[in-house]
Amino acid sequence: MVLTRRFLYVTLGLSAVVVVLPGWETLLGCAVLLVLLAALDMALAGSPRRVSVERLPSTPVRLGQPTTASTALHHHGSRRLRGQVKDGWQPSAGARRPIAPVDLDPGRTRRIETPLRPSRRGDLHSEHVSVRSIGPLGLAGRQVVHRVPHTLRVLPPFHSRRHLPSKLQRLRELDGATAVQIRGAGHEFDSLRDYVRGDDVRSIDWRATARRQSSQGQHLVVRTWRPERDRRVILALDSSRTSAVRIEDEPRLDSGMEAALLLGALASGAGDRVDFFAFDRGLSGQARSGMRGDLLHRMADAMSSVQPRLVEADFSQLPAQVRAVTAQRSLLVVLTSLDSGSLEEGLLPVLPALVQRHLVVLAAVRDPELDRRARARETTSEVYRAAAAERGLIEKEALRRQLSSLGVEVVEATPHQLPPQLADTYIRLKASGRL
Repeated sequence: MVLTRRFLYVTLGLSAVVVVLPGWETLLGCAVLLVLLAALDMALAGSPRRVSVERLPSTPVRLGQPTTASTALHHHGSRRLRGQVKDGWQPSAGARRPIAPVDLDPGRTRRIETPLRPSRRGDLHSEHVSVRSIGPLGLAGRQVVHRVPHTLRVLPPFHSRRHLPSKLQRLRELDGATAVQIRGAGHEFDSLRDYVRGDDVRSIDWRATARRQSSQGQHLVVRTWRPERDRRVILALDSSRTSAVRIEDEPRLDSGMEAALLLGALASGAGDRVDFFAFDRGLSGQARSGMRGDLLHRMADAMSSVQPRLVEADFSQLPAQVRAVTAQRSLLVVLTSLDSGSLEEGLLPVLPALVQRHLVVLAAVRDPELDRRARARETTSEVYRAAAAERGLIEKEALRRQLSSLGVEVVEATPHQLPPQLADTYIRLKASGRL
């Protein structure tokens, strides 16, 4: 049973009658009248149980983007149904108008759309739809909760997409698709062209030069090269406890996702095969290059359900996970934190085996708060904080040198700078022919 605001107003009006005509008879008569009116209104209301609820499929949406959740109501009753419908989304779905008015004639269908703006990545759920039917008097009604689960997948936002056009343009320049030719940009032969000042003399093709004779003399001809294609790029995202740290109001895990998405889109555009997996104590999400569909969408879909876990990352399983992806030499990008404790105990022991078979790049998010605290030294407490920050920076620099001595490329940058800097590292490695 549901009582409306109009029922309250009628009750207040009848209370004035009780004040004017006090007595048990008047009070009892008003109470009986209220009960009869409410019962009559409920009896005349359309039955919410005769309404079937159908969830319409929803497409995945990126975090922060608006979307709508659609629900179809089919009225199988014999009376007109007037009332409200509430879609029970969780608060992080950002439902702006979860309660919608409904007016359904018998045998008709009504589509209810709920505007959403998700504030959390992952799978968001609505477990039920509540249908409230109000009688023609507007005093009372009936309500039924229909258990019809619905799920909306929220993908990572991919703010670093704005860097993709400029990085792809640089790759096209390396690939010889524009007029720019870069020396040492690979080992795959592309074409022949006339020698210009500044070209490497080692790229002169003497046979082609001998064939190009003219009345004005001999023209030197050089070979141009393109970066190798169809190479393997493996992106390994650490989702252990260190990924839960918030840096500039963003979890380290989300910054790693942004960098992985940009590099994955860039490498795929360069013709390389990209594989992605997230790990902590085991695999928490993966997207293989052999799967069907757009790579970027598959990576975002795999990342959507990855959440930080408060456990230590098991780096000892990393070589086996890489072997399960491919046995050929690849570019292995490990997106983790440059934390001396977890790396010294976990990653450093397995790095020699990885470096022997693959080109390893370690990408980490740098906390700018350490630099700010290291510079602030006006008060006593700030001096102590600066000393602790300096010690942390010194430990990171020592770890960086140790990783470099093992042959590991280290990319450390702030959350907004990590994706473009990691992409620049990929382009540099491709230009130097190391892939």
